[in-house]
Amino acid sequence: MSGRARKDTSSTVADRSVHSSGQFEVWQRRISTAFALIGPAVLAAALTTWSRPAGAHVKWFAPYEVGVAPRPIGETLTDPWFCFAIALVLGFFVVTCAVEGTKVGQSLIAGIDRVTGPIWRRADDFVRAMVAAFFVAIFAVGGVYLTPELVTRSEWVAWAQLLIAAGILSRKTAPVSAAGIVALCLIALRDYDLFHLLDYLPLVIGVAAYLVLESSSNPDWRKHRFKILRWTVAIALMWSSLEKFAYPDWFYPLIEEEPAITFGMPRDVYITMAGVTEFTLGFGLIWTPLVWRLSAIALVAVLNVAVFWFGRIEFVGHMLTVAALVTIAADREQTVHFLPALKRPLAGVPVGIASALMIFGAGYWGLHAAIYGPEGRVVSNGEMASQSEPRPTRP
Repeated sequence: MSGRARKDTSSTVADRSVHSSGQFEVWQRRISTAFALIGPAVLAAALTTWSRPAGAHVKWFAPYEVGVAPRPIGETLTDPWFCFAIALVLGFFVVTCAVEGTKVGQSLIAGIDRVTGPIWRRADDFVRAMVAAFFVAIFAVGGVYLTPELVTRSEWVAWAQLLIAAGILSRKTAPVSAAGIVALCLIALRDYDLFHLLDYLPLVIGVAAYLVLESSSNPDWRKHRFKILRWTVAIALMWSSLEKFAYPDWFYPLIEEEPAITFGMPRDVYITMAGVTEFTLGFGLIWTPLVWRLSAIALVAVLNVAVFWFGRIEFVGHMLTVAALVTIAADREQTVHFLPALKRPLAGVPVGIASALMIFGAGYWGLHAAIYGPEGRVVSNGEMASQSEPRPTRP
């Protein structure tokens, strides 16, 4: 073979090699993109199937008595199903953290960025519109403070919430609406115990703080607005999830009415797993960027599926939470500001979850004992502090 022929052959082989390499890279990108787009949806679907009751706020639909002594925390911590659920969640967290810095993890983040791009570009408009819509809906429901559960007989409260909605539409008046939200929280404390309101106060105060920061002309303050939302949603979810461990009997009427939500699992096992799901997904919102975005996507799926089971009251009651979660899923933040040294190693995952369980468990059971006493206290019929009130049927 001549030197020229050998050169042409070598050139052809090189071209084919480059072409094959290029095709491989194209398909690699396509597969990575597909995984990035489908992965969060699969995760959300799995967690939604596992935790449908976690989406429903039981106090909106079933009788309750907050003053009754909660089930001892030791019974939950020694429950084999609780330990099994925690082990599964730890596995998910560890795997997610392990891949976060790899090409697969970056592909996941890039895929979520593409899907949520339109929302992120108008994130502030989206949040303010959702918050305003929530207060219009609460005005239409009438007779409640800030959530379908906190009943009030004062008609002016409904009109105040309509004025709050109107003020949110302008950045100039949004801080006034934020002050109105805080004022309603303080007024609600007149009728309801602090322990009762802690299911809602973190998120509601977080929304008020967001409105103030979003309206600020100071960029050093304004940049923290989405971080405030993320942390307050996380705290609210972790706190409210504990009632599934403290008062599993509150959920019995719901499960008796909608037995399909358990998928045939034993009632108490399902409630325990739902509690673990809600707590750990809430915890995920304060961990690392990929973990908090996947946790937000899963929670949005859970809450929206719950609307199918529990109707418009469920939809209205969780509008603020869903608005915040959608924004968290779209958030481009890539820096971990709180305890990065703990979150960087994989060993930090079990330490973080154990610490969160200890802090929130001690706070929940300890505050209840401080307010109601070790044996609990049932309020009289004349008090509104902790008893369920008649509520609308689930449309």
